[in-house]
Amino acid sequence: MSQAELLHLPTTAPAPAGPVPASAGFPDQAEGPNVVAAAEIHPLTDATLALHEGQLSVPTYDRSALTPAVVHFSVGGFHRAHQLLYFDELAERRVSDGWGVVGVGLHSRTMKDALAPQDHLYTVVERSPDGERARVVGVMVDYHFAPDDPAAVVDLLADERTRMVSLTITDSGYRLDARTGLFDADDTDIRWDVAHPSRPRTVFGFLVEALDRRRRAGLPPFSVVSCDNMHRNGDAARAAVVGFARLRDEVLARWIADRVAFPSSMVDRITPHTTPEEREAVAQRYGVDDRWPVITEPFSQWVIEDTFSAGRPPLDSVGVRFVADVGRYELMKTRLLNASHCALGYLGSLAGHPSLDHVMADPVFARYVTRLMDAEVTPLLPPPDGIDLADYKRSLLRRFANPAIADGLPRLCRRGSTKMPHHLLPSLRQAIEENRPHGLLTLAVAGWFRYLRGTDEAGRPVPVEDVLAERLQRLARAGGTDPRPLLGETSLFGDLGRHEAFVAQLQEALIALDRDGVRATTTARTLAPAAQPR
Repeated sequence: MSQAELLHLPTTAPAPAGPVPASAGFPDQAEGPNVVAAAEIHPLTDATLALHEGQLSVPTYDRSALTPAVVHFSVGGFHRAHQLLYFDELAERRVSDGWGVVGVGLHSRTMKDALAPQDHLYTVVERSPDGERARVVGVMVDYHFAPDDPAAVVDLLADERTRMVSLTITDSGYRLDARTGLFDADDTDIRWDVAHPSRPRTVFGFLVEALDRRRRAGLPPFSVVSCDNMHRNGDAARAAVVGFARLRDEVLARWIADRVAFPSSMVDRITPHTTPEEREAVAQRYGVDDRWPVITEPFSQWVIEDTFSAGRPPLDSVGVRFVADVGRYELMKTRLLNASHCALGYLGSLAGHPSLDHVMADPVFARYVTRLMDAEVTPLLPPPDGIDLADYKRSLLRRFANPAIADGLPRLCRRGSTKMPHHLLPSLRQAIEENRPHGLLTLAVAGWFRYLRGTDEAGRPVPVEDVLAERLQRLARAGGTDPRPLLGETSLFGDLGRHEAFVAQLQEALIALDRDGVRATTTARTLAPAAQPR
């Protein structure tokens, strides 16, 4: 894959092996339109689309002709900037009208309240250092807040028109035991779903009840496509769904295991949280009063295993890559992009930086992440077919430095107890096992441990947003520069605490962070020769 392919989506149909249509469907407006007058700002609905088409791209296809074939659980900014845009491009290019999308929310009705008055339309603004482009996405045909009417969601999933269910429920949403990989049924909502299958509360209750109805009706099952950042996310989805089904009916569980496809996928597009100020800026610039626009970068990538239960959407015609095994692509993305996000998030926050572009503008951290990727992570990676890792890493550095995105560090730092074990610790563990250098990976762990104390190096509070925050912060503060209390959490660190040389190196990094500060410590370890582990 070329550098150009990695960074920008074409405005004409891409080759089947190419990446996504990031810029496809966006008008040529890199400089952007002038600020519009308040009287020219209009709500976003089907009825007002004609008023907006002069300022930004709007759907040209017949939305009423779309078939609700895809159901997506947990619609957030990333899903709306990524997967939905691919399906929108299918409709826009008239490739197929058979793949409309219905969103489902489980825990908050905020998204429904934002989208329903807009006929489920919303705006995507793609920002780069050269300017921005905006587009209204129309492929979402409906949205359900499941607690309002769980029966309607089960009926939707059981409908033979539903051919694919996709998920962005976060890593922890799969309820899998970190050590055994088995489904954890010790949950009030899970027990409710087993006892009340027609009124489920969890995504697994909905999926299994609908699959059971399809099985009994002689209908083919839908495919379940996880879009979460985790190792073999398709296997995780399978383990969770089959594990829940086994609580209900062993025969049903075997049918699901044998008949339902759970292709793993790799997704990639940086999508910060939309602030009220950005919503106002979208209104002022494009004249569209959108309750919840999405801000994203030009780059987009989606790789999916070519295993589907009832036919697959023709997403390869708009840049999705279908492969036999997504494993190498997933490792490339999680260990280079996601792990770098973790490292830069914690170290940059300690130094007082507010956003990722600020961190990358600091040469201390730009040098650090470059060497982290080149010297310690890349040697551990099997290269994916069709990807030049050197090009990919250069594209990451440019994406991280994009000032138009200004990805806030609190977003990168949240859920560390999930992200670090999935994204960074596997490289560290592999490097230790293979006796390879890992000092910069160790520094990233030290940055996390220091961040968990709840302040940056100037004493200002930093937000620790994590399901295990209370316990981890208590251990971090009690340990100080001694990492062993935190390393004792074997559900997160496994046996890393038994590697004495690593523990000593981690303790040295923590002492240096306190004594010398984060920038000096990072500089010293980045510029030091890549010494072999002791």
